[in-house]
Amino acid sequence: MNLAVVGVGAVGSAVARLAGEYGHTVVALADSRGAVVNPAGVDVETALARKRETGAVGDGDPERALSGSYDVLVEATPTTLGDAQPGFGHLRTALARDRHVVLANKGPVAQRYNDVRELAGASDGEVRFEATVGGAIPVLATIEDVGPAQISAVRGVLNGTANFILSRMAAEGLAYEQVLAEAQDLGVAETDPSFDVEGTDAALKCVIIANVLSDGREYTLSDAAVEGIRDLPTSALDLASEDGRTIRLVGEVQDDEVRVGPRLVPEHSAMAVTGTQNIVQFETNHAGSLYHSGRGAGGPETASAIFADINRLDG
Repeated sequence: MNLAVVGVGAVGSAVARLAGEYGHTVVALADSRGAVVNPAGVDVETALARKRETGAVGDGDPERALSGSYDVLVEATPTTLGDAQPGFGHLRTALARDRHVVLANKGPVAQRYNDVRELAGASDGEVRFEATVGGAIPVLATIEDVGPAQISAVRGVLNGTANFILSRMAAEGLAYEQVLAEAQDLGVAETDPSFDVEGTDAALKCVIIANVLSDGREYTLSDAAVEGIRDLPTSALDLASEDGRTIRLVGEVQDDEVRVGPRLVPEHSAMAVTGTQNIVQFETNHAGSLYHSGRGAGGPETASAIFADINRLDG
């Protein structure tokens, strides 16, 4: 398929680089400052080199990427809250042209899910968004395969930054501020880690899961009860360890509620993943508990989920 990739951060760059390996062609590549469009295929490495040197992939109008000849829009701009712009506007433009949309941007399906469904219903294009939850882990595909009505709860460790911090605090007895500085030095945490350590990122993922599981109700971030890890003392982890348990930032969707916060889990249980690993548990009506674990973030990892969605469109 011909792809228009909008957003050239870690995920968008990985999609552009790997498209040929998956049998697709990038015909448009755009960031907030420019675009390059070529119906025969964009020279991705040249465009990304220009991005590194000048801050823009090309000198074209970014809107050209949305108006070109493509089959699938890959929307990989940063997640925004509120009206979910500009990602929602990009999605609307593509669907109005009966193009498919594959999202890495959480905003449209976490903040305007019903609007997205309405636009998709009026279009010949389809919207898929596996990459918005859990990176390479097939969370939404599992819900689709098992059937939303057959899943009673979903819970998991869904933010690698928070999990790295908690597992290091537990293993080394270090204070939050010390481990955060280490995580920032390693590139595991952003300069401003608020989105991760306050639980917002995990909550957005859980909201998206709730929307997929729901039979008509729309969830947004305002529907989630969220508590982060910023104020968690090392002593709480020490006390948990004395009882054979540890603490993880766990998101949960159950009984029409979305909750995220530090939770006690058995020290050697499946939920006690370490480092930046993520894990998701599905409680099913007839198959018991199902688990998926893996890398919940990263450019190539998230790109793999995007290409899985594109292949589903192709099928």
